[in-house]
Amino acid sequence: MTSLSLGGYMSNQKYEPVIGLEMHVELNTKSKMFCRCSADYFGREPNTHTCPICLGLPGALPYINKVAIEDCIKIGLALNCTVSEKSLFERKNYFYPDLPKGYQISQYRWPLCVNGWIEVDDGDGNKRKIRINRVHQEEDTGKLTHSGGVTLIDFNRSGVPLVEIVTEPDFHDVDTVRNYAKKLQRLFRYLGVSNADMERGDMRLEANVSVRPVGQKELPGYRVELKNINSFRFMVAAIEYEIKRQIKELEEGWTLKQETRGWDEDKKSTYLQRSKEEAHDYRYFPEPDLPEIRMKSDEIGKIRKSLPELSWDKQNRFIEEYGVKKSDAEILTELTELAEFFEVTVEHGKKHGVDAKAVANYIVNKKPNISVVLPTQIIEELKGKKVGVIENMGELGELADEVISENPAMVGVYKKGKVTVIQVLIGAIMRKTGGKVNPNKIREILKEKLR
Repeated sequence: MTSLSLGGYMSNQKYEPVIGLEMHVELNTKSKMFCRCSADYFGREPNTHTCPICLGLPGALPYINKVAIEDCIKIGLALNCTVSEKSLFERKNYFYPDLPKGYQISQYRWPLCVNGWIEVDDGDGNKRKIRINRVHQEEDTGKLTHSGGVTLIDFNRSGVPLVEIVTEPDFHDVDTVRNYAKKLQRLFRYLGVSNADMERGDMRLEANVSVRPVGQKELPGYRVELKNINSFRFMVAAIEYEIKRQIKELEEGWTLKQETRGWDEDKKSTYLQRSKEEAHDYRYFPEPDLPEIRMKSDEIGKIRKSLPELSWDKQNRFIEEYGVKKSDAEILTELTELAEFFEVTVEHGKKHGVDAKAVANYIVNKKPNISVVLPTQIIEELKGKKVGVIENMGELGELADEVISENPAMVGVYKKGKVTVIQVLIGAIMRKTGGKVNPNKIREILKEKLR
């Protein structure tokens, strides 16, 4: 087959891309999905975070990680899903060296959350509603490393809680795909359920790509799945290449087939991995060693109430409440820590006649290191003055004790393994002091007191 043209696929007005996404995100729970092994496996010595359960040894029985289920529901609720009255784990049977049991415990017919949606900007800044088919819970596989002609297996990752988010085929351009993926990455971090670091493999993308004649409403009779893409840049490049390849083959009279392809970054092209399996190829059947999950409405209500203000809601509030530009609001709400820092700085600025827009401009343009620079320093710099910082360890210790006693729920969540909630306690101290504490120093004091 001849090489593909470097021209954009959109120059061909005869075909329209049809794209659905599957996103896998590892949860940052303390233990694995079906055993008590530590889920903090990254960078650890290979095969040191394993037990008979996650190694699939005969007679070892799994049990469900409740925190992982709650985190999966948080994601589903944030994506406007309905939590299923009945949810069930099944065995997805296939053979691969990184799958020690010979099957993966997953959900197919009875997912935890269904029928959601999320709004995403397309390439022109217009809102597009992307339907979420399902958000379901499963376990991760081991990790293969190919070196020197041999393949090594590390089972530390095997059994780590993994949530899969599956969309309907509602994407028709790569800009919307990119914006969707970045929006979900931000969502996972806001919820505190995952680091969502693609370089570490916390978040992985798969795209189902096909093309159809413009004007055709029916879905194409095939789809090509692009597997395990680990960066936004690779994802865009792989989808763009695949769209061009498919259009070229259709133009040449070929019949496109269901298949799975990988992305070769060196060659800048996709390559055939295998013919695409259908659900029946995996011989799904209910996991006999795990009970079905039935969530009570009051339990779901508690989880819903625990959701933080989400980044897009916070972004809209910053625009309305503080009058900042949309582009600035997007930057300020990228991380919860930065959004918290901005609001503390704004509150301090009110006392000294510095408005929110000036604070936003300073943070967006100068990009201060918020782990070192204090809100008070920014305000005093905007005023042209210097300010002191609370350095007395006794005073800092008293502040830590106060917020610990005032936030027993957050303390309980922290001690269950959700260490990211320490940011809530730090934010409380920042508000108490008008931002006159070093966040790194108070973080270490809080960690010591919460041990």
